[in-house]
Amino acid sequence: MRLLIVEDEPNLGNQLRNALEGAGYAVDLARDGEEGHYLGANEQYDAVILDLGLPEIDGLTVLDRWRKEGRVMPVLVLTARDSWSDKVAGLDAGADDYVAKPFQTEELIARLRALIRRASGNASAELIAGDIRLDTRSGKVTKDGEPVKLTAQEYKLLSYLLHHKGKVVSRTELIEHIYDQDFDRDSNTIEVFVTRIRKKLGPDVITTIRGLGYSLEEPAGVA
Repeated sequence: MRLLIVEDEPNLGNQLRNALEGAGYAVDLARDGEEGHYLGANEQYDAVILDLGLPEIDGLTVLDRWRKEGRVMPVLVLTARDSWSDKVAGLDAGADDYVAKPFQTEELIARLRALIRRASGNASAELIAGDIRLDTRSGKVTKDGEPVKLTAQEYKLLSYLLHHKGKVVSRTELIEHIYDQDFDRDSNTIEVFVTRIRKKLGPDVITTIRGLGYSLEEPAGVA
């Protein structure tokens, strides 16, 4: 899953990026509202963390522009603790949630997980397909109750397909959502990751839809 952080305070921005990358996300970081608006308008993100007090263009304006441009990714805004008016304005402008500064990073990550789940129609923190389970809280994957070790990129790909279970996902979409902006994106690696996941979780876990992409379905007979 790919995230965008728009935060002008260098230490906080770097801290958030490191924490989210450690939690298994691909992360882009913008340092001002102009860059943040451009990335959010032109790249594909599963969620955005948006500070309201930004240079160049303020966060509320950035958010309002995204929504008017038809960008529907979940947005979590960062606000000052005592500024209830900022919280109201952010929600009215199209934010999906907010966190007041200072905050606990664990809470922010939990709120992001919930936003991403809701956006993809998943209510539970556990993503399940047959005997395969992915716990978005711990990052652990199991098959028949036994732990399965995946690389970071294998985990990101499996997580994205599980979040969009039953849908056909193109290679382009996978590339846009599992790599950050600076990664050397090579579509051939997607097939490599799919092959590795099949070896670890079973040959039928991911279906190749020729000419369209990949799909992860609920196994037949499973409600």
